[in-house]
Amino acid sequence: MRKKLRVYTDYKSPYAFVANRALFSLEASHNVEIEWLPYSLRIDEYLGTVEDRTAHDWRKVKYAYMDARRSANRQGLTLKGPKRIYVGYYSSVGMLFAQKHGFFRTYHELVFEMFWSHHLDVDELSEMRAVIERLGGSADEYEAYAHGAGKEEHDRIIQEAEAMGVFGVPFMIFEGEKFFGGDRIDLLKEYLEAASTVISNSVQEVA
Repeated sequence: MRKKLRVYTDYKSPYAFVANRALFSLEASHNVEIEWLPYSLRIDEYLGTVEDRTAHDWRKVKYAYMDARRSANRQGLTLKGPKRIYVGYYSSVGMLFAQKHGFFRTYHELVFEMFWSHHLDVDELSEMRAVIERLGGSADEYEAYAHGAGKEEHDRIIQEAEAMGVFGVPFMIFEGEKFFGGDRIDLLKEYLEAASTVISNSVQEVA
């Protein structure tokens, strides 16, 4: 039985986008089952609103996108800086909807790809409805979910995440051990390998 790795992500995060492939690969390389969960970043809380940002704030923002674009280029991904600050709720609740209806992986990759190539506005309900329909889902069911049970589930997930110490994305938790950022995936791998060795040794001792 595979152990569960919890991963929090947000489609409007460039670092979550470029970490996506490496995280998915862990399922095969380290025999874990990934539980993907939304964590909607409140960007203006730590980077300020567009109107309030200082020159130094903008230097930090520009560096972050340049840095993430380096990783994107290595993977052959298109990463264009966002046109404005997005909320991203409709894409996050869409993740939960896609999981419930069996097309999470295609949804996940498509939304990341379209958003970062400027082909999707994740705050426009009509555009998110079109994504759901494109993947064979019911846009009407999605909209009802987004305005009803999905909102409650989304908010509960974020409240629980923050109670556990989640503050950004990608954020990974394995057996209570926390790792933040794509640059911590190698450390996560080491931890997974060490945990696997402990389990293997325990099995041998029992045998």
